[in-house]
Amino acid sequence: MIKRAIEKDLVQDITEGKKVVIVYGARQVGKTTLVKKVTSELPYRKLEVNADLLAYQDVLSSRDLGKMKEMIGDNELLFIDEAQNIRNIGINLKILHDHLPRLRIIATGSSSFELANKVAEPLTGRTRTHRLYPIAVKELLNDHTPFEVKQNLESYLLYGMYPDVLLAEGAEKKVRILQELASSYLYKDILQLTNIKHSDKLVRLLKLLAFQAGSLVSVHELAKSLELSHETINNYIDLLEKGFIIFRLGGFSRNLRKEISKMNKIYFFDNGIRNMLIDNFNSLEFRQDTGALWENFLVSERMKKKAYDHIYGDSWFWRTYTGAEVDYLEERDGKLPGFEFKWKASKTRAPKSWLETYPEATWQLINRENFIDFVS
Repeated sequence: MIKRAIEKDLVQDITEGKKVVIVYGARQVGKTTLVKKVTSELPYRKLEVNADLLAYQDVLSSRDLGKMKEMIGDNELLFIDEAQNIRNIGINLKILHDHLPRLRIIATGSSSFELANKVAEPLTGRTRTHRLYPIAVKELLNDHTPFEVKQNLESYLLYGMYPDVLLAEGAEKKVRILQELASSYLYKDILQLTNIKHSDKLVRLLKLLAFQAGSLVSVHELAKSLELSHETINNYIDLLEKGFIIFRLGGFSRNLRKEISKMNKIYFFDNGIRNMLIDNFNSLEFRQDTGALWENFLVSERMKKKAYDHIYGDSWFWRTYTGAEVDYLEERDGKLPGFEFKWKASKTRAPKSWLETYPEATWQLINRENFIDFVS
């Protein structure tokens, strides 16, 4: 089993027992497996609840402390899996937290927008929240050498980092797992949990975004292509982001007219899902989008690192209307480290205008040889 980066934090939060612990994440990233492992190693009597079961749904949505105490019995730890399936889960967890202070509670949810809506207000100040992503390179390095990780790079870029995909042997099996994952994303976590009027256009939007991964995205062009309003496109993108499918990177600017700041880049949390959507698993030597795959992989891995290492600070890209650009930069502690991503290049220069405009900034090339430090 790959040791997950948030495992230590989960153990600490559960042991302290002062907050309701919430673990968000997309389907099949390993939330249930991780929580079961962590809780099995702790010295507490545990009740594990599958929120898909109607009996548990009835009790945990009842607002009846007596019923919930009867269900919990003398257990010291309550684990609720897929908690978004329980109506009014937030207020019921608040009741348990406030009236049973010795009960430790941990809940998982695969739909951040759904579970967040249900727990945010009732549990204000009472939660400790963690996000779990597909396997990160920094997690692989617990059991693999940097050499082994580099040897498998093409597979990561093509098939992504979901646990089941990493464990599957052979391209055909990996693709079949990704097909099932993509279906779960679209039809379970997004379409069924939201009141979307144009579900077919949401799927088309996702495919358009997949083709544009790592590129500037024009909401105007997307709206025109799909015959939807700008507001609807933005709402759909927001849903896809809250569903852990994509994330946005904004353009960095300090109000200079020459800098692009009103458009975003779109990235996928997982390369395999992106490639599934465009139905392309050809090897890198036969692809025209290797640069985009490499950039998406690096940015998503960096986001995992920032989340797991508690690195705070904004992430951006930088581009001018004259064509100068920096693929990725971070702004924190008064510093502006900038990065250029190249699959093959070993030498390249920083844009002169970048260094002139921001003399406090730095610049670094990230390629196949030195990427380990950047993502781990």
